[in-house]
Amino acid sequence: MKILREFGAFIKMAGGMFRKPENSKMYWKQFMLQCNDIGIGSLGIICIISVFIGAVSTLQTAYQLVSPIIPKTTIAQIVRDTVILEFAPTLSCIVLCGVVGSKIASELGNMRVSEQIDALEIMGINTKGYLVLPKILAGLVTIPLLIMLAMVLGIWGGRLAGTAAGIIDPSIFDTGLVMAFKAYNVYFALIKSFVFAFIITAVPAFYGYNVKGGALEIGHSSTRAVVVSCVLLLLADYILSALLL
Repeated sequence: MKILREFGAFIKMAGGMFRKPENSKMYWKQFMLQCNDIGIGSLGIICIISVFIGAVSTLQTAYQLVSPIIPKTTIAQIVRDTVILEFAPTLSCIVLCGVVGSKIASELGNMRVSEQIDALEIMGINTKGYLVLPKILAGLVTIPLLIMLAMVLGIWGGRLAGTAAGIIDPSIFDTGLVMAFKAYNVYFALIKSFVFAFIITAVPAFYGYNVKGGALEIGHSSTRAVVVSCVLLLLADYILSALLL
């Protein structure tokens, strides 16, 4: 019953986000601020994670492919497909659940506890549209871009690690990258990134917006938001893979 109540409250919150804005310029400014916080603020950690994920993928793939019959171009193909299909979208978004999700939940929770949201509502501002909707839209714009960057950096990190360790020649790696390439894999990863972006922003926003109590409850709400987001993200990953692959 608790799950059904929370789902109903989420639908109610989502329905209140799409009322006509009181001031479009105010909403646009809030949207740009959220794009900066979510996109630019997460850029560094995504770059670091992506490079090392690609590097580790190359080393572990080369460690397992010990047969001389298998060409070394296979290493590049495996690294390319694993980074595009799973590592870049899923692992990056799990990290973003902690980075972005906890920030959104704690920010809205603090505003709710300090009665800032109540003050905005008294002023006649639709707080669901002004505080929640820009965060979700900013996530839907910036997180897929971060995932695309993670794909490129992951493959580049794999190439760099393979060259530095003497595992595979750069020209052979580049040849393997274009062999049997399926553009659908990139489209599939982008579909996942949009779904994940919605989960990463909407779920923490819901828990932060509806928090009750004080500072302790804000911490509990942030933790619960991150946990629920990660579980839903993995569930969505499985469902999308089963339906689209």
